[in-house]
Amino acid sequence: MMLNEVTTVPDGALPVEEFKAHLRLGSGFGNDSVQDAVLISFLRAAVTAIEARTGKVLIARDFVLSVTSLAAWDAVALPVAPVVAVHSVALVDRAGVETPVPGDAHWLERDMHRPRVRSVGVSLPTIPAAGALTVSFSAGYSAVWSEVPADLAQAVMLLAAHYYEFRNETSLSEGCMPFGVTSLIERYKPIRLGGGVR
Repeated sequence: MMLNEVTTVPDGALPVEEFKAHLRLGSGFGNDSVQDAVLISFLRAAVTAIEARTGKVLIARDFVLSVTSLAAWDAVALPVAPVVAVHSVALVDRAGVETPVPGDAHWLERDMHRPRVRSVGVSLPTIPAAGALTVSFSAGYSAVWSEVPADLAQAVMLLAAHYYEFRNETSLSEGCMPFGVTSLIERYKPIRLGGGVR
C-alpha cells in the first residue's frame, strides 16, 4: 500500500495569527511577521504529528492510494479519514497503463475510522499481475481552520507550542508528546480490532 498526498496544506490555511496569540507573542512593533516562517514550520509539524497519531486529515486535501492486493474481495480500506469524496478508481497494469473502473461499480462507505471503497457488485475488479488498484480521493474536516474540530485544533496549538518552546532541546525522547495533547486526540485514534476483523 502506498498513500501519496497530491495537494498540500497552503500556508494561508494554517492558524498563524491564532498561534501567535496562543504563544502570547508581542504585536504592534512593525515586525509582527518576522517569525511567521518559523511558526508555520512548527504548525505544519504539529499537524503532521496529530494526523499521524489519529489517521485523521485536519485540512482537506487530495490523495491517491495504490494497493497491489486486496484484504477483502469487495472493498479497499482507505488509511485516512474523514473521506469526503472518491474521484476515481483505476486498475494499473505492470506497464503503467491505467484502466478506469466505472463510477457506478463502486461506492464510498463513510466511516470516521475506517472508510472503504466498496464494490456495487460481488467484488472489485481483479488487480493485474504486478499491477495495482488506485483510488483518488479527497479527505479532511475542512479547507478552513475554523471548521477543524475544536479539540484537534487545540491539540495542534499545544503541540506546536511545545515544539516552539523546546526548539533548542536535544535531550527529549523521540516519541515525546505532552499529556494534554494525547488526551485531546485519544478519541480520534483508530480502533484496533483483533481476530481478523477488517
